[in-house]
Amino acid sequence: MVATLRVMLDQVVAPTDPILGEASRELAAALVRRAPEGCVVEAIAPAGGSGDLEDVSGLVGAQRTALARRELAAALQLGVGTGIGGGMIHSPTLFAPLVRHSRTHDNDQTVVTLWDLGPWESPDEYSRNTVAWHKAMLKRAVKHADAVVVPTHAIADRLASIAKLGKRIRVISGAAPQNYRVPSDEIGRRRVLSLPEGFLLMSGGPGESAALDIGFGGIAASGIDLPVVVLDVADGAEPAIADLASAAGVPEHRLHVRGSLDVADRAAVFGGALAFVAPSRRTAFPWRVVEALALGVPLVAVESPVLSEVVADGGIIISGADAPTLRDGLGEALSTALESTDSADRLAVMAADRGRSFSWNEAAERVWQLHAEL
Repeated sequence: MVATLRVMLDQVVAPTDPILGEASRELAAALVRRAPEGCVVEAIAPAGGSGDLEDVSGLVGAQRTALARRELAAALQLGVGTGIGGGMIHSPTLFAPLVRHSRTHDNDQTVVTLWDLGPWESPDEYSRNTVAWHKAMLKRAVKHADAVVVPTHAIADRLASIAKLGKRIRVISGAAPQNYRVPSDEIGRRRVLSLPEGFLLMSGGPGESAALDIGFGGIAASGIDLPVVVLDVADGAEPAIADLASAAGVPEHRLHVRGSLDVADRAAVFGGALAFVAPSRRTAFPWRVVEALALGVPLVAVESPVLSEVVADGGIIISGADAPTLRDGLGEALSTALESTDSADRLAVMAADRGRSFSWNEAAERVWQLHAEL
């Protein structure tokens, strides 16, 4: 008898978040690679969309719903019929049919994933509809999910204080893309992106103004006169980032702001970085930190429950009770990290060693194990 794991791949065909789209694709591919004997993987996706499920090889099939993503999201939020059906359903997000079902009699099970608690902790950073959708879906998960996966124990602890999920919270980490490495044409790619050689790197996703302010302040305090590159900045937010940098002491001529990049271009950018600065204290999985670790980029991070767990001994972690203390600490740490080739090399080795702890193959094996236990 063949067991089919049905994976929600809405973010692959109709992405609303490039990071979640990439994570969904990586997890699905790993689930195919690590499928136990007698098990297969099938996709579920909304109608339409610009993405292609053929990007995930090895799927035995794909169910396209009659509804497009927007309409399907509304139906899932309300818990009305979607035509998706039952079986073993795994979603890399909260996007799933969270309705009453029976594991015992029908062998139905539904598992969803939460990577970021921003809609609960920082609702002002999101649209009202986005916050409402996430909160409604978590309420449905409390009622109907067989398990909710989060990527770190720190996020698990915080989620437990938000929702009564009991022992249904499971920790399965994400990872850098499979076979993630700096491409052989890295210099050419950086030239196309109009980036210099040898810079400090940060990531600036939505709602990261406070973190970037600390990061820029730390860079200014270090006295290191290097270019600064910021990735993952939303379209139209470049002037605001430039203002933040300038106010913190990093002049605009040193700043290079870029949006979301594909895997190869992003790896090329990491390949030119002398250090990665991680000032965010959000309760969210730090994707770019994990990529820096995977590529052995010297890492300086601000202490938080999530970053402390993810970075561990893979970089320098700065603690402090307020923003000025954190800026000074970051500045001192950057100076120490880059004061000599030996110190930078030592940090690079530490990062690479820690980076090997994160694997999509291992994540997939744990997902299969979770569904087997259910």
